[in-house]
Amino acid sequence: MIRIRLQKKGRKKRPIFHIVVADSKVARDGRIIEQVGRYDNVTEKKEVVLNEDRILYWLDTGAQPSDTVRKILRNEGVLYKRHLMMWGKSEEEIETALAEWKSYRDSKGDDSDSRKDKHKDVLAAEEKEFKDQVQKKAAKAAVELETESSDEETATEETEATAETEVAEEAATEETTDEAPAEEEVVEETAPEAEVEAKEAAEEVEENIAEATEEPATEEATVEETEDAPAEEEKEEVAEEPKAEASSTQTSDDMTAKEAIDHIRDTDLDALKGFISDDESRKTVIAAWESKQSEG
Repeated sequence: MIRIRLQKKGRKKRPIFHIVVADSKVARDGRIIEQVGRYDNVTEKKEVVLNEDRILYWLDTGAQPSDTVRKILRNEGVLYKRHLMMWGKSEEEIETALAEWKSYRDSKGDDSDSRKDKHKDVLAAEEKEFKDQVQKKAAKAAVELETESSDEETATEETEATAETEVAEEAATEETTDEAPAEEEVVEETAPEAEVEAKEAAEEVEENIAEATEEPATEEATVEETEDAPAEEEKEEVAEEPKAEASSTQTSDDMTAKEAIDHIRDTDLDALKGFISDDESRKTVIAAWESKQSEG
């Protein structure tokens, strides 16, 4: 089968392609039947040179263009011209139709460029607005953090003051308890003296009654020692509370417009539930979300 395809020429990183007619069984750089054009999309020229008569001849003969060559012929209007010829149009009608088609193609290209520029401008404006909102939120969080730190300092000062007052009260109570045992010692010292006097009087009476015999009075003092069992300290086991793992759901407000659009395109529709926040106002992000919903 005869094919119309590209043959790579030129040098490294600056290729130029020849549009050639060759047998489909021949290698890419093998023997060709005829060269019918040249395609350059890398160098500064960026030109497309076509021998339309020979291309139309080979197409009528039954040659099949490759996918890339078919796109080139369609963009240059060769296929459109062939269709007009097959419909039996005259040369003047073909030239008029081709002129109208080329003007429409050029205007469409200009419109596409302008739409791209507008989209870039809108995207830049939305990203700037998003950055401003992030800065405002950061400033607000810093102010709240300062107020919380000041409140904590005040609370610590109050706790220190209460602790000092409690220490002073405990010291006063200890002084009063130290004075009480002194009075008890005075009472204990006077009691043994009275017992001794009574004992001496009883001994004198016994000596007068019984002169022959004297019975010494003996007293046995028993001291009971009591041992205080040391109190066992009870250890309380404090169960560690498991820390709740913080779960965060990412929304479109946490991303720039470009990042949000890429995330919507690369993620399944079911996984995007809750991703678009209620405060989302960027047109490009909303348009990408609506497009994703229509695809689903």
